[in-house]
Amino acid sequence: MHSNKYIFLYSSAMVILVAVALTVVAVQLKPAQKNNIRIEKMQNILAAANINSTTKDAEILFKKFITEDVVVNSKGEIINGEQAFPVNLELETKKPPEKRLLPVFICTKENGEKNYIVPLRGKGLWGPIWGYVAFKKDFNTIAGAMFDHKSETPGLGAEINTSAFRQQFKEKQIFDALGKYMPVRTVKGGAKKNDLHGVDAITGGTLTSNGLSNMLQDGLSVYVEYFNKQKK
Repeated sequence: MHSNKYIFLYSSAMVILVAVALTVVAVQLKPAQKNNIRIEKMQNILAAANINSTTKDAEILFKKFITEDVVVNSKGEIINGEQAFPVNLELETKKPPEKRLLPVFICTKENGEKNYIVPLRGKGLWGPIWGYVAFKKDFNTIAGAMFDHKSETPGLGAEINTSAFRQQFKEKQIFDALGKYMPVRTVKGGAKKNDLHGVDAITGGTLTSNGLSNMLQDGLSVYVEYFNKQKK
């Protein structure tokens, strides 16, 4: 029989070996994980502009269609020397609005049409939700949208990332006829047919729907000055 000392030393050695092995694997996988996140971000931005992509062609399509990007502040001023893609929205949303870096991705379609894509981040029922909204050249009409989540309930709040839900946002507007900011919101029980500022809320996903409405309200409000300046 082995002594208690032997068992202790053996167990300690195994714990150390396993820890070292896991660390090595984690270090080796980190570049691949970072690249996967980068590619997924490209796919999401393209999806907002209604451009389908795969993990294999996302980078090619991103370079082809995302022809320009800028970073602005809440006054609508372009911040020179900043790039849009590296901006971490999770960190930016923790800052006061006047101190945030606000990315804008400009997508030029094959027919010359331009979409202006902005990122959003908010809170769902169980965790963060995020998305991208693409605007037409009037800086008012939504050309497309993409939303996703970390841990919303399957079949309920998780429906925000389905095509059927996203399609509702096309042709909606974020300013009223007088130019007043009026972002799109989810409407419990369903939006009226001609409501330019409402979409159907998710049945059984009230809290996620409310979280998405808040994300749109807060996330787009910081771009209002930029949009107004571009209109002029």
